[in-house]
Amino acid sequence: MTIHQTAMVDPQAQIHDTAEIGPYAIIQGKVVIGEDTVVNAHASISGPTTIGARNTIGSFTSIGAPPQDLTYKGEPTELIIGDDNQIREYASIHRGTVAGKGKTIVGSSNMIMAYSHIAHDCVIGNRVILANVATLAGHVEIGDHVNIGGLVAVLQYCRVGAFTYVGGLSGISLDVPPFVIIAGTRNRMRITGINKIGMRRSGMSRERINKLEEAFKIIFRSPQLLLKDALVKVREDIPDSPEVDLLVDFFQTSKRGVVKRTIDD
Repeated sequence: MTIHQTAMVDPQAQIHDTAEIGPYAIIQGKVVIGEDTVVNAHASISGPTTIGARNTIGSFTSIGAPPQDLTYKGEPTELIIGDDNQIREYASIHRGTVAGKGKTIVGSSNMIMAYSHIAHDCVIGNRVILANVATLAGHVEIGDHVNIGGLVAVLQYCRVGAFTYVGGLSGISLDVPPFVIIAGTRNRMRITGINKIGMRRSGMSRERINKLEEAFKIIFRSPQLLLKDALVKVREDIPDSPEVDLLVDFFQTSKRGVVKRTIDD
């Protein structure tokens, strides 16, 4: 374990022998830091927070700070971060609230770029990219392999489905279905198609992508069908596809409503 002489580390903290704590870093409260994780200069980590292995915590980050929520009264909520994440300079990730899940969860192999913010009670999947100044309000859920562009804002309680690409400067106020490319703000949000490039890069087969493309046409390009009928038709016409099932389930479990408009609407 390498802890710089200027760092301040709370006696309650549990730091793995292979972790590194940089100059002027502050670690306070019940913080657990896993193997080979590097905490860079001037980072601030507050507990209860658990950080896994091989993470890089950038300079001037604020990790595990109390939630920005008026109902929060100092309860011992927590932040859980997985493995192999890059959390860049000035990013902030807050703990959960009692009114929410009680915890904020960030998965593994994510890139959280500079000045990004992950608010209380968010759940972030794996292999997610938040570009510079992406901002997630409380209770937001982000699926695996999502790419969120710079200066994007996501409203409270929204979900962004797996493999979605959100263009920069967008404002998300409804659930965004998985596997799509989307950009715009509020009632101007438009879906341009499915995220073929992202899926190919992840190793998804052409056959699986083709099934999703067929489902997309039924759901988004069939104005004669009501949404509920389109979802039934997709189930019937495209069986044995986990990705298509995920897409249909996403619509059926939405509480906020799902973006359905395309650039043709």
